[in-house]
Amino acid sequence: MGKQYSMDVSKFLIAPGKKISLKDYDTEYHEDEIDKSQGEELLALSREKLSELQDRLYAHNQYSVLIIFQAMDTAGKDGAIKHIMSGLNPSGVTVTSFKVPSATELEHDYFWRHYNALPVRGDIGIFNRSHYENVLVTKVHPELILKENLPEINSIEDINEKFWENRYKQIKRFEKNLSQNGTIILKFFLHLSKKEQKKRFIQRIDDPKKNWKFSTSDSKERQFWNDYQTAYEQAISNTSTEYAPWFIIPADDKWYTRLAIAEILYKHFSELKLEYPVLTEEQKAELEKVKEGLLAEN
Repeated sequence: MGKQYSMDVSKFLIAPGKKISLKDYDTEYHEDEIDKSQGEELLALSREKLSELQDRLYAHNQYSVLIIFQAMDTAGKDGAIKHIMSGLNPSGVTVTSFKVPSATELEHDYFWRHYNALPVRGDIGIFNRSHYENVLVTKVHPELILKENLPEINSIEDINEKFWENRYKQIKRFEKNLSQNGTIILKFFLHLSKKEQKKRFIQRIDDPKKNWKFSTSDSKERQFWNDYQTAYEQAISNTSTEYAPWFIIPADDKWYTRLAIAEILYKHFSELKLEYPVLTEEQKAELEKVKEGLLAEN
């Protein structure tokens, strides 16, 4: 590939407290350092590096990793999870896709179903959609909040700006608690253009193998595109922190989306300084005794 390529992943990071407008962020790959075939080669290398770090994460047994994906429909969350995580040991990775809350889930606070899906120490958990749906889809459709049966929320008029500010604070408290107890949190917004979403919707309709992916509800939600963009801007602006940062990733070019996410994961995994446990001299001596016994067997 000629000179070694090193992606500057800091350009995707949203600094704590920064108020963003999604119009200021690219949805396409505009640079010319690499092309698609080179990007796929680099992704394969990143998967290998992540696999080694996953092994160390498990052996180190002090941290868990929570990766959150949020995006508009067709942005490529499923594909990113499949391609980036394919090189990892599946026994140490759990993917949870959150749908519309069930009746049982609505009888608990909105973190309950997410808390139950968190990864244990040494493991990686992936949330395909997450607790952020409670400040995204519910903000676009505030009538959904009424189903939560919350105190003092009796009508849509009760769901005001103070209500949303409190939700952002609740989310930050939730994530800070996880972080302080050893969970590394990385949050990705896959930034798709409305034009590209239209193209992908049509592809799903035209391709019999992809028909099952298309739902008429998807096209209905597209009518609220601007409302969703605003909801994402406010959620990201209010909840990107040092302990649970947001990254805005261009999503119109799938190969670049996947590479950018993999590079960010590798960088943050590397910063953990994960090490294999070091045995004491007594433990080493015990292993030698076991080895001698094995060698002495007929």
